[in-house]
Amino acid sequence: MKGIIASPGVAIGKAFVLKHNEIIIDDTPLTTAEECAAEEAIFRKAVEDTEAQLNEIIEITEERLSAKEADVFRAHLMMLADPMLEETVMDKINNGKMKAAKAIKEATAEIAEMLGSLDDEYMRERAADIKDVGSRVLENATGNARVSLATLRDQVVVFANDLTPSDTATMDMNYVKGFVTEIGGRTSHTSIIARIMGLPAIVGTGDILQHVKQDDMVILDSVDGDIIINPTDEQLKVANEKLEKFLEHKRQLDLVKNLPAETKDGHRVEVVGNIASPNDVKGAMDNGAEGVGLFRTEFLFMNRPTLPTEDEQYEAYKAVAEGAQGHQVVIRTLDIGGDKAAECIQFPAEMNPFLGWRAVRMYFDRLDIIKPQLRAILRASVYGKLCVMYPMIISADEIYQMKAIMDECKAELDAEGIAYDKDLKVGTMVETPAAAINADKLAKIVDFFSIGTNDLTQYVLAVDRGNEMIADLYQPLHPAVIRAIKMIIDASHKEGKWTGVCGELAGDEKGAALLLGLGLDEFSMSGGSIPTIKNLIRKADHAHVKAVVDECLEMFTAKEVNERLDALLKEIYEG
Repeated sequence: MKGIIASPGVAIGKAFVLKHNEIIIDDTPLTTAEECAAEEAIFRKAVEDTEAQLNEIIEITEERLSAKEADVFRAHLMMLADPMLEETVMDKINNGKMKAAKAIKEATAEIAEMLGSLDDEYMRERAADIKDVGSRVLENATGNARVSLATLRDQVVVFANDLTPSDTATMDMNYVKGFVTEIGGRTSHTSIIARIMGLPAIVGTGDILQHVKQDDMVILDSVDGDIIINPTDEQLKVANEKLEKFLEHKRQLDLVKNLPAETKDGHRVEVVGNIASPNDVKGAMDNGAEGVGLFRTEFLFMNRPTLPTEDEQYEAYKAVAEGAQGHQVVIRTLDIGGDKAAECIQFPAEMNPFLGWRAVRMYFDRLDIIKPQLRAILRASVYGKLCVMYPMIISADEIYQMKAIMDECKAELDAEGIAYDKDLKVGTMVETPAAAINADKLAKIVDFFSIGTNDLTQYVLAVDRGNEMIADLYQPLHPAVIRAIKMIIDASHKEGKWTGVCGELAGDEKGAALLLGLGLDEFSMSGGSIPTIKNLIRKADHAHVKAVVDECLEMFTAKEVNERLDALLKEIYEG
C-alpha cells in the first residue's frame, strides 16, 4: 500500500494496531440531587487525573523533544482549566440530568464544533486539541484508560487512524521503529514529531487498518512511500538491503555533520539552525549547526494570560547566546498575528489576518510589547554573538522607526549603567513582495537579510499555503519566486551584506541546491536537516551548480525547474 512520506527511513517488524477502547455511554437520566452531586464528583476527579497525566506528558516531552513541543500540552492544561468546559459539563449534569460521561462527551463535541466554525484558523485548529483533552477526561471518568505507547515492550511498527499529540509524545523510542496513519499530511503535528524523533513514518494511507492485523509482519519503506504487509522472503531481503543502505547513509552524515559547509571547489557557506526555545539549541549544535539563523521568540508569549517580563525574556536570550558556543544567533522579534494568536495580546477581528495587524505592524501601537523584548536582547548580547531581525517589513520607514525605538532602549540602558553589545547587528526578514522589490534600498540601511521563503512564496504567488484546494499552486520553485530570491541576494551582496534563508526551502535538498547556485550565504533549518544539507554542499561543485541554476532562471515553469534540479541532485550524488 502507498502513503505520504512524513519522515524517511525503513522499518521492519510486527504491526501494533492502535485502537482506543470504545466507551459505552449510559443514557439513563439522573433523578435526584444526590445523583447529580455524585456525577459532579466523578467529573472533578477525572479532571484531576487528566491534569496529573498532562503534567507527566509535559515532563516526558521536554526531556525527549523540546519545550516547544511540550507547549501543545500546556495548551491542553489551559483548556482543561477553562471555565467553559466545566460550566458546560455542570449544566448538562444538573439541568440536563446527564451522567458525567455523557455530559463530558456532549460538552466536548459542542465546544469543538464551535471552535471549528470560527473564521480564525488558529482557533479552528484548537478544535482538535479540545477533542484530545475531552477524550482523556472521558476515559478517566469511565475508567477506560487509553492504550499507551509508553507501555510497549516489543519492537513494533505502530498503525493507527491518527496519532494524537500525547500518543506521539509518550512513544517509547526503544520499541517504536516507525508508524503509519490513515490520515494526515507532511505538515501535520504527527509528521513533524516523526522527523524530530528520526522515526520512519508514512501518513495518509486511507483505510490501511482494514488490511493490517495485530502482529502481522510489515515493511515500512518511507524512502519510496510503500507499506508491505506479510512480505515474501524476497521482499524482506530487498527491504533489509535498503535498510542497511539507509543506515550507512546516516552513518556517513554523522561523519560530515561537524565539517565545514564547503563545496569541492572551495566555496564556503554557513549551515545553521532554526530554534523555537533555549532547549532546542543543544540539538541544533549536536547536529553540526554553525550557529542559529532563526530564534523564534513566540514561545515566550504563547499560552499565558500576561506578557512575559523583560527579565523572563533576558534569561531565555542569555541561555541561547551561551548555548551557541560563540556562534552567531539571529533573534527574530515577536512574529505573531496571521495564523498565530496569543492570549496575552488582544487581536482585532480582521477580514484577512495574514495581511493585517501583525508582526512589526503591531510594535508601533504596542511599545509595551517591543521595548521589553529589545531591552532583553540588548542585555543578553554581552553573553554571545547576538543579532536581531524584524519580521514582515515592507518599507524603509519601518526600519527607521525600529531604529528609533532601539536607540531609545540603548539610551535607557546607558542611563541605568547596563552593558550591551554596542555593535549589535540588525537585519530584516524579507518575506513580502515589497521588501523583495525594494531590497536594493533596504540593503543600504540594514546589516543583513533573512528570507522567509514560506511567506515569500505565499505572497509572491498570492496562494494561501494552508488551503488544500489550491495546494498545487504553492510552488517554492516557481520562476517568480526564485527570481525574487536572486534579486534579494544580489542586492545584499552589492552593499557588502549577507543573506540567509530560514524558510523550508533551505532544509530541502533540491531547494538548498538552488539556493547554493543563487549565491546564498547562510542556510538555516531544523536541526535534523543539517547533516543532509552539509553533505549535499560538500559533494557539490559550486561552479557547476551555479551554471545549472543560471539555466533555471531562464525557465518558464516550476515543472522545468524541478526536473532540472532533480537531475542536478543526481549529478551531485552520483558524480
